[in-house]
Amino acid sequence: MWAYESVFYQIYPLGFCGAPFENDGNQKDRILKVIEWIPHIKELGANAIYFSPLFESDTHGYNTRDYTKIDCRLGSNEDFKQVCDKLHNAGIRVVLDGVFNHVGRGFWAFQDVLQNRENSQYRDWFNINFDGNSNYNDNLWYEGWEGNYDLVKLNLKNPEVTNHIFLAIKGWVEEFNIDGLRLDVAYCLDREFLKNLRHFTDSLKEEFFIVGEVIHGDYNQWMNDEMCHSVTNYECYKGLFSSFNSMNMFEICHSLARQFGPETWTLYKGKHLLSFVDNHDVTRVASILENEKHLPLIYALLFGMPGIPCVYYGSEWGAKAHKSEGDPALRASYDKPESGELSKWIASLAEAKKNSKALNYGNYRNVLLTNHQCIFERAYDDERVLVAINASDEPYIAHFDAGCGMAEDLISGKPHDFGGGSELKPYSAAYWKMEK
Repeated sequence: MWAYESVFYQIYPLGFCGAPFENDGNQKDRILKVIEWIPHIKELGANAIYFSPLFESDTHGYNTRDYTKIDCRLGSNEDFKQVCDKLHNAGIRVVLDGVFNHVGRGFWAFQDVLQNRENSQYRDWFNINFDGNSNYNDNLWYEGWEGNYDLVKLNLKNPEVTNHIFLAIKGWVEEFNIDGLRLDVAYCLDREFLKNLRHFTDSLKEEFFIVGEVIHGDYNQWMNDEMCHSVTNYECYKGLFSSFNSMNMFEICHSLARQFGPETWTLYKGKHLLSFVDNHDVTRVASILENEKHLPLIYALLFGMPGIPCVYYGSEWGAKAHKSEGDPALRASYDKPESGELSKWIASLAEAKKNSKALNYGNYRNVLLTNHQCIFERAYDDERVLVAINASDEPYIAHFDAGCGMAEDLISGKPHDFGGGSELKPYSAAYWKMEK
């Protein structure tokens, strides 16, 4: 599967393009801005892009009005096709956000229900009680996602609903040649719907990739041969930043060992979770890390650990925004991409990751662990890579049996001699590929 050897770049289109929050009905080809960023995305080393919602919606994209039409605030379907063609020509795969658990109040079928009530042919597309009421005072009650009545829950047990969604996805493949889907709130989706979706997309396009948004629980419930290929690794999202803020590398390394370690009871060995240090829903990593010198190191950990790394637009140059400022702050528009030491560092990590079987597919084993340092092994067939992090402001000499004398640092390209101990400079990281 191509995704397992990829580096993802996430864009939240409505914010990225500076679109107005309310859908004003005015069409403007803002989505073409992505084309201007393609050289930067390639330079960063990303070879797949995940777009947050971009279909016609009421406001923020997750309250869909029409699954077949690009949001007018972003442009036309033809505009987005042009973007996808340019991305594909640049060797960048395209994954779209599939928001199938709920729609917006402006969704055409729900509007028909509001107008025609019991006589609407779409009444069974939703979970509705005509004897109740909602906080919109519609004189009917309907199920909203987690009590949010601007997000009208779809009845995914209704074949008409699933057929409508599947036809839309087929259209996205035919029109835009998309390579996969990220399923919004996958943990809420009906399991039979998920199985049918996987079966349908498998028949639609070879190696069509499905990643589900999952927060808690046993990820194997959604990530298996019948449902999603991958899910979001929220468990390690927190562990990544809090390990640095509390200077306790045991936290993240114990989580990784629990997920991917050598023991037989390990949860996700051989599987590929989508890994991230921030996204459109959480505080940007540069705002949550207490020591800015840990910023390159958290990315080194992200790209070195098992999983598919995903970089959120803007964070590659250290953009800041806190969740307490509201979602629009997290989803800002930048006039142009910035390149600097951090983005160059991420690019070197991306190249190392994409070109290493061990970093893409390798097992996980903790080799050395202290509060301020960690070294773990990624091994696949005859390739071994040691990921080493020193989060301290002091140099550190690591003593351990490497099983060989020399290695190459995949980040810097320099040779490394294990003789007499391995020195890690303050605030440094290395990917030591062991000699055979």
